[in-house]
Amino acid sequence: MESILAAAVEAARSAGEILKSYFKADYQIRDKGFHNPVTTADYASNEYLEQQLREAYPDYGWLSEETTDTDERLNKDRVWVVDPLDGTKEFIEGVPHFVVSVALVEEGRPVLGVLHNPISGETFSAYAGGGAHFNGEPIRVSPQEQLAQAEILNSRTETRRGLWKPYEGHFRRLTPIGSVAYKLGLAAAARGDLFVTLRPKNEWDVCAGDCILSEAGGQLLCLTGDQLRYNQKQVLIKPGLVAGNAALCRAFLELYNNSPR
Repeated sequence: MESILAAAVEAARSAGEILKSYFKADYQIRDKGFHNPVTTADYASNEYLEQQLREAYPDYGWLSEETTDTDERLNKDRVWVVDPLDGTKEFIEGVPHFVVSVALVEEGRPVLGVLHNPISGETFSAYAGGGAHFNGEPIRVSPQEQLAQAEILNSRTETRRGLWKPYEGHFRRLTPIGSVAYKLGLAAAARGDLFVTLRPKNEWDVCAGDCILSEAGGQLLCLTGDQLRYNQKQVLIKPGLVAGNAALCRAFLELYNNSPR
């Protein structure tokens, strides 16, 4: 698995250089749906990653936000789950909160994860049983177990829309940051105590971060309290997610389930 991780890290960093060449430069933007933009940078990163990883591992399946999905991956034992640019809105705004996200799934569970922010040079990585690392150094999730003292990494959009109003006063601070995947990496490295999103996300948004969090001693759960399974036919994960150490996750789920929405 170490050699596969090395290949994934190299691919993610090279894809990051592609994104960097587009950042605050000229590129095209179009809408895939409501509030769901995509750029030529997304496509260029995706093309590179797919070529590199599928050529190196032709027997693995492929699931990416920017590749037309097929049922072929459902019959594969191992599947790459990729977001070539997680945080496209931030990328467009010129905010350096975006990452290349690369995960490998085996029988429904993430066994490898890489997140790379090409602007800050941050790389979060892990494989099953190998621990989690930030730029080569071991990381662990925050040991904070009191929700009232916790810093929660959350969505800029959710904050703007007022979705966090029912939970005010139950934690120390909300820190809105772009890119779901980036927030998961930061939570794994204890640069925030808890990650929460109150809205559905797709597999490619969270799969790499799930592996990194797990290896950093944390967990990623649906707001139903269930663990995630990947390479599903339906890739949208509802209703939202919480990630951190087990005690904080339990505390937030209790708050969530007892709050009006």
